[in-house]
Amino acid sequence: MIAISDADGKMPCMSSHEHIMEIACQQVMVEDASVFSVQWLDLPVTIAGSLSAKELLYRYMVYLNKCTLTLIRPVALESGIEFRLLGTRLSLISFLPPVYAEDFATLSISGGFLVQPRQSDRGEFRFGVEHLPGNVRISLQLSDFCPLILGSRSPSPVRCWFYRTTQAAIHRLVTVRFLSLLYHMLSGLSAGAREVRVVNVAVRPGKPV
Repeated sequence: MIAISDADGKMPCMSSHEHIMEIACQQVMVEDASVFSVQWLDLPVTIAGSLSAKELLYRYMVYLNKCTLTLIRPVALESGIEFRLLGTRLSLISFLPPVYAEDFATLSISGGFLVQPRQSDRGEFRFGVEHLPGNVRISLQLSDFCPLILGSRSPSPVRCWFYRTTQAAIHRLVTVRFLSLLYHMLSGLSAGAREVRVVNVAVRPGKPV
């Protein structure tokens, strides 16, 4: 079960209640009308094991293909990675080749149908496996993304509402479920063994979407 926590702004962690797992989430439209979205899960080192940012990216692409019933198909090319629409060459979002650092794998946006044409060289999707004192933070962060639905730096209220209820809602659902599934896979627990609580956090200022 996925539920929205009332504990807005609190830093999430593995709850003291053995049946609750907390996932942090923030999705906002910032001052220049680009989108910032982050979701993370803090895990004990014993559960995270040797998971790397590169493996996290790979697992996400496999999951995206599966959870959308192949409607969205990640394709790796020499030029980068494309999230293609089922059975076509239409790229919904295109990325440059991944750049790997010690704790992160970063995909820089380079175009795609869902991206504003004049902002196709902005934004990134970053996958993190950060080793912090006492735990490992698994994170997915989309930043400086300019969705086609919003249209411009001054989107209308109707465009904002449409984006929030469609693309933003889908992205949030997909990433939260991915982190939940990843936890169950790494821990060996069956799905549903823990309640998933989504905790709203404030990382960057902006208008919630």
